[in-house]
Amino acid sequence: MEVFTVDGLPEIQPGDDIAALIAEQVSLREDDVVCIASTIVSKAEGRQADLAEFPASDRAKRIAERIGEAAGERKDPRFAQAVLEESEELLLEFPILLAVTRFGHITVNAGIDRSNIPGADLLLLPEDPNNSAERLHEELDSRVVVTDTSGRPFRYGQRGVALGWAGLPAARDWRGEYDRNGKELTATVQAVVDELAAAANLVTGEGAGGTPVAVVRDWNFGDHEGSDELFRTETDDLIRPALRAWTDSHQDR
Repeated sequence: MEVFTVDGLPEIQPGDDIAALIAEQVSLREDDVVCIASTIVSKAEGRQADLAEFPASDRAKRIAERIGEAAGERKDPRFAQAVLEESEELLLEFPILLAVTRFGHITVNAGIDRSNIPGADLLLLPEDPNNSAERLHEELDSRVVVTDTSGRPFRYGQRGVALGWAGLPAARDWRGEYDRNGKELTATVQAVVDELAAAANLVTGEGAGGTPVAVVRDWNFGDHEGSDELFRTETDDLIRPALRAWTDSHQDR
């Protein structure tokens, strides 16, 4: 497959037509996968915000004070309040804010960005990335993955992940197929939208030189069953209860 960036896009403003701007720069095929950074989706959807919009609650003040003491620097309780308001639940309040977003993604600080936001303090994640991806898929007539960068448990560094997708399943389900020795696969489900997001992130880059859109061309899903289960449910998640128990036992320390 080929992965290449879409260059020449302007700074995205609220209300901009991202699909039209992308189509001006590249001729897309129906089977392309267009990987679009959630940052420009959020900007187009007006998800910029200022810290002044989040007056700090007592809980936010406690969180900011505790993290600030450990870090040796003052933390703005209004940022903690923004994370609280963008979260379904906080799995950790210390030493980081590990949040469950309202659409099921679990990430630090509810995915709120504080860089590359002209005229605002914060950039919130899209409210419904799957809905955003579906709209862009219809407008571009290509498969779409809305991406973000996220840290990984047990490893240093960040990598691209999918927040929303349309036009393709989230995963290849290999269960019921066989390996080279004829052994039936019983657990293998490949999160292809995450892998496509990571591939795109290799070429889009980070920081001042980053570009927000990449196209994956000549990638084939193959003859496999598909699945849209990407975010684990409460009943399937072994880590979430453990984090809650740890948080409860360290709440007042």
